[in-house]
Amino acid sequence: MDLPPPAPAPSSPATAVGPATSAPLVVVAGDGFAGWQSLNDTIMGGRSQGQCRSGSEGLVMEAEVIEQGGGFVSCRSPQFAPPLDLSAYGALQLELEGDGRRYKLAIACADGLAGLTELIPGGLRWVAEFATNASGVSVITIPFNRLTPSVRAKPVQGLPLGAPLRFEAGRITRLQLLHSKFGDAGGLNPGFRPGPLRLGIRAIRAVP
Repeated sequence: MDLPPPAPAPSSPATAVGPATSAPLVVVAGDGFAGWQSLNDTIMGGRSQGQCRSGSEGLVMEAEVIEQGGGFVSCRSPQFAPPLDLSAYGALQLELEGDGRRYKLAIACADGLAGLTELIPGGLRWVAEFATNASGVSVITIPFNRLTPSVRAKPVQGLPLGAPLRFEAGRITRLQLLHSKFGDAGGLNPGFRPGPLRLGIRAIRAVP
């Protein structure tokens, strides 16, 4: 009597190895935005008012932007602990319901340089500007190699003691979306507009 062939061993979960990954990774979407909070120009004496609220369709930032004395509103994630490792990806993709304004993505990374970035007052952020459609959904892809280092809306060229700057995709600690009168190059944002603001953020994904 012939015996049936042995059943194959159960496969283990797939693990992304190396710098290339084919499938996008959902970083945050829907109710996953719970815990994001507003951070506005009131921290520096401004008068803009903004708030974030999350739900099943994502995050909504609503604000009244006042240029005098500040001129920015934002929503930012909680701090990721441990840091978010996106070293297998090359960009972030934002799915938004915009209003025609020009916004900014800012990313904070854990300090891998013996605490040197902590010597910069205001903290180092990696930033990139992007435009949104006046209505409907905007899908924005921001390659990591397009990010530029910035401190308080001013570009920086290096660290104390001459240490080089390098974006660490494997050590991301916070994400932030802003509307500011200052662009990522330190000048004025040509897409800045004071007044009522509403930005819907459906999802943030990591893509190759």
